[in-house]
Amino acid sequence: MADFFDHLSDILFLDIETASLTEKFEELYPRLQEEWIKKERLIRMDNSEEVEPGSLYFDRAGIHGEFGRVICVGVGFFQSKKKDKKLVFRSKIFGDSEERELLLALKDLLDKKKWLLCAHNGKEFDFPYLCRRMLIQGIPLPEPLQIAGKKPWEVRHLDTMELWKFGDYKHYTRLELLAAVFGVPTSKDGIDGSQVNTVFYHENDLEKIKKYCLRDVEVTARIYMAMHPQSDELEIEIVHSEESKKDHKD
Repeated sequence: MADFFDHLSDILFLDIETASLTEKFEELYPRLQEEWIKKERLIRMDNSEEVEPGSLYFDRAGIHGEFGRVICVGVGFFQSKKKDKKLVFRSKIFGDSEERELLLALKDLLDKKKWLLCAHNGKEFDFPYLCRRMLIQGIPLPEPLQIAGKKPWEVRHLDTMELWKFGDYKHYTRLELLAAVFGVPTSKDGIDGSQVNTVFYHENDLEKIKKYCLRDVEVTARIYMAMHPQSDELEIEIVHSEESKKDHKD
């Protein structure tokens, strides 16, 4: 148990929320419009219905790094207070209408130490999406996101969905399902991932998305702890900071 807590503070839990690159398909750069139409044909392979080109853009572009953008990133890490049998979970949100500024601020945090990154479905979505958007924005990748040339065991990425599979690669498991089975409070109070683009563009409410993102980070962290049950019952205190003053330092 001591070894588990010794390394717990090195884990940075992370969640990203994304939106389509532009609100309307017609506002997309012409070359990207052509590429999206090709992408749309692949998406529609199982659907013979003829529809107007670009009609899937608003609902689907945000999940593709080439056609979407990061609008907020939530992060959090644990600090152990063994004597009090308590864990303090410090969380922070990076949110900005200017994607480059958001990603630069995140890079500053990721460069502070050799973090072990953890996200739900992070290996398939969050981590590669951040890498693609950073490079598109001309930002060098911070060390925790650099995987080129590394052996699999050298890549410091954890994925709660992968941990739950235990080698079974047949099924996708939603974060909300794991939260339900472990009795973790839901993060889907008032909004879910399918509504982010609408809330961002139509409601112009980035604050609502940031709160949802932070809840997902906390749920991911709690699920990770549930996957590593300890003999002692530990209280978890949540501390949120909008600013960088509380960033983790060794």
